[in-house]
Amino acid sequence: MPSTRRRVCVIGAGSSGIASCQVLHARGIDFDCVEKGSGVGGNWRYGNDNGMSSAYESLFINTSREIMEYATYPMPKSYPDYPHHTQIAAYFDDYVDHFGFRHKIRFRTEVTRVQRAPDGGWDVTARPVDGGDEQTERYDDVMVANGHHWDPRWPEPPFPGELDDSVEVTHAHYYRSSEGYEGKNVLVLGIGNSACDIAVETSRVSKMTFLAMRRGAWIIPKYVGSVPADEILPHWAWRLPLPIVRMLSLIGVRRAAGQLTAFGMPKPDHKLLEAHPTVSSDLLPRIGHGRITPKPNIARLEGDSVRFEDGSVERIDKIVYCTGYKISFPFFDPDLLDPSGDNRIELYRRVVHPDLPGLYFIGLVQPLGAIMPIAELQSEWIADVIEGRVPLPGRAEMVQEIAVEQTAMRRRYVASKRHTIQVDYWPYLRQLREERKRRAAAPQTGAPTGRVANEEIAA
Repeated sequence: MPSTRRRVCVIGAGSSGIASCQVLHARGIDFDCVEKGSGVGGNWRYGNDNGMSSAYESLFINTSREIMEYATYPMPKSYPDYPHHTQIAAYFDDYVDHFGFRHKIRFRTEVTRVQRAPDGGWDVTARPVDGGDEQTERYDDVMVANGHHWDPRWPEPPFPGELDDSVEVTHAHYYRSSEGYEGKNVLVLGIGNSACDIAVETSRVSKMTFLAMRRGAWIIPKYVGSVPADEILPHWAWRLPLPIVRMLSLIGVRRAAGQLTAFGMPKPDHKLLEAHPTVSSDLLPRIGHGRITPKPNIARLEGDSVRFEDGSVERIDKIVYCTGYKISFPFFDPDLLDPSGDNRIELYRRVVHPDLPGLYFIGLVQPLGAIMPIAELQSEWIADVIEGRVPLPGRAEMVQEIAVEQTAMRRRYVASKRHTIQVDYWPYLRQLREERKRRAAAPQTGAPTGRVANEEIAA
């Protein structure tokens, strides 16, 4: 297809940003990608020099390879079901080089400001990280893919009391390995994936690791029998009513993990699939081995000790807060866009802002599955919009649909800042494909290009 006249800026070269680049490059749409670090991969590049990666040394993916891979470029069959972060980073490098758009990425460049241009479009200001002047360029469209696991959220409000200087406190974002945790009493606060990984890892060297949590969670092992847990239910099963999907999922979870309360874990105060589940095959055995002790939430900090809500007190040497992340866009003026209050940004289909034409958010979801295929399909849809193949609904329709989705979210998920961008993997992909079918109402300008036809992605 001949190049369109529109010019697009992609912010970030993580797993979502490079998916957008691949689609734009295949379509012949003129674009620049701006990346603060010196390599692609974002959060999956351990020790990323953009300072935004939360990857720790022992990190493995918690969605299976076949669920995580891009439709246009499958992972090598030699990869295990759950690859290590080094393999994922290598896969992203191969992906960029295979499609040949690395030259379109401006590495070691930070976006400092994104503003609406007076006569339409967007002015994007960026500066070299290693020194140099800011430069502003005009773009018709901006695809924001700066990720949402880089701005750590600390306990809110802070716990009462104070700790002695002898107690070392950090956030999961800064955790890298169990070195320095040997022989210590470690407290990990949280029950998400990172919290369980860090608790398990430190428990192998600590005197004792305590795992404190505000509420219980469903713990899903990586395998049910010999099959990765996220491949047990086929995609068509998600067309069934949610209670049936929940029942089928619960059978597999209980068969593989048993009853959580038998391990001293609190019973979840919500139904399965009403909150983001935690994937761990190691947590319950480490509790069973006496190396991790479950605790309720922190009640008070008391010098070199922590008092928990059940009244128990433990002396603690190190605390790791696994309390999630803020959704942040430091390059937007808060008067234009500011999700900091409730960690929420209201977007049509999780991508399009109804009041900011030409501004799109890629990968700003927390799926029961992987983000990469979602970002890929989001990018295909937005490329259709940019090329004029698919119309967006009017503002009133988008606002109404956002309200409907928000109401459904509140009914479905536990009220938490963690669940403001939650989606179900297969239903959301189906929803995106339905958006692309709006092309019937718009004139066709040519056939899509690339290794995989657009309609086949995640079908």
